[in-house]
Amino acid sequence: MGALKNLPRAFAFASALILLPLAQSQAQGLVRDAEIETTLKRYGKPLFEAGGLNPDEVDIYIINDNSLNAFVTGGQQMYFHTGLLIKAETPQEILGVMAHEAGHIIGGHNITRTQAMGSAQGSSWIALGLGVLAIAAGAPDAGVALMASSQQAAALTFFKYTRIEESSADQTGLTLLEKTGIPADGLVTFMENIRVSEVLSARRQDPYYRTHPEIGPRIGALRNRAEVITANADPLPDEYQRELEMMQAKLIGFLQPRTAYIKYPLSDTSTAAHYARAIAAHQNRDETAALKEVQTLVELEPDNPYFEELYGQILFENGKFEESVPHHRRALEITQDHSLLYVNLAQSLISLKTKEANEEAEDLLHKALILEPGNAYAWRQMSFALGALGRKAEAELATAESAYVIGDLVKANIFASRAKDDLPQDTPKWRRADDIAAITQAYMQNNAPRQQRRRLNSQFSFEAHKDVNHH
Repeated sequence: MGALKNLPRAFAFASALILLPLAQSQAQGLVRDAEIETTLKRYGKPLFEAGGLNPDEVDIYIINDNSLNAFVTGGQQMYFHTGLLIKAETPQEILGVMAHEAGHIIGGHNITRTQAMGSAQGSSWIALGLGVLAIAAGAPDAGVALMASSQQAAALTFFKYTRIEESSADQTGLTLLEKTGIPADGLVTFMENIRVSEVLSARRQDPYYRTHPEIGPRIGALRNRAEVITANADPLPDEYQRELEMMQAKLIGFLQPRTAYIKYPLSDTSTAAHYARAIAAHQNRDETAALKEVQTLVELEPDNPYFEELYGQILFENGKFEESVPHHRRALEITQDHSLLYVNLAQSLISLKTKEANEEAEDLLHKALILEPGNAYAWRQMSFALGALGRKAEAELATAESAYVIGDLVKANIFASRAKDDLPQDTPKWRRADDIAAITQAYMQNNAPRQQRRRLNSQFSFEAHKDVNHH
């Protein structure tokens, strides 16, 4: 998989048990990266614990989108746009946004949002019904106007709930920051940064048609309390700032390679600059420059697993499969906490096309899937390893697992049915294939005539108003 990859959003949704996948949007790509995900998890852990949440149950995902946005959806799934991570000026800003989003989870706003949508629909039907009655009573103009207003009535009812939720999440976020002794000024400064975009569009937009309170009043409601919390908080450890700099260097290098050379010129000898230039050079197919920079990084920090991971990725993606293995192996020796590091080494081993390498890859992928059962890419690599070892039925089941996770139920059904036919009956793998085949078949039969609803209808966005238009 490599150090940083854009994947379909559906790759994010794990299903350790047999659960029907929800409708999943393919419109935007997820970015998977072991280092950045680990950093964000570390940032969030004290906040989640302070709010009574289990940090291991809060899933954090990164969306490749340049806008300043974050949201939660689907229970305890938290999403950050790359634009927010890149443009954040301090770790406190990311922590402030994270605390706000945790406030949505703690407040159970997934449930209240669903209830609000039901109330909004009721308002819409009432307006529509009044319009029909007006037409029947001989007032066609008034009736048409009422019917046209039905969507507006629904929106106004819905936004009433969401504005309350946003204010509630702000205050809960401040409470979490206060409990953890984290400065709260980041939440205020970040909203001040996005206030410019609100001002630019406010003249063209009715304030009632926003899912969030206007930024100005929100800042006023937060500032005094945030100042008190910040005054009583301890400064963040230096490692927070370093982790932010490395995260931003990596994102800019991969997603904005041209910008990387401007922001991190050759005269910049910082570790973050070497990181960004190594990645940007790799993205620009300059293997020589990329390897030179990554070699410098490894010399600077020989025990950094993510520098070894990048070294392996550069070699692997330039067709040097065997040379990539020691670097991915070294990354995994340094830390065994992230599934992607297991997958990286397994992928390099599979490319060697030997029995021993594929057997080791199978073992590595089992470990990756213990850490992340819904990693569709790991399942896909597992299918390659098992297929190369001549275990066709198991490879078909792995393909079914991968397809199931990303919501491709037709493919999942086909391969699960094939696996079921070829696996020994009543074994655990046969029962798993039978479960996937049965559930996907039932789901397709019940839902074939319907269009899947977009999962993001239930999102809670940090940004003031863009999501209304976007979603």
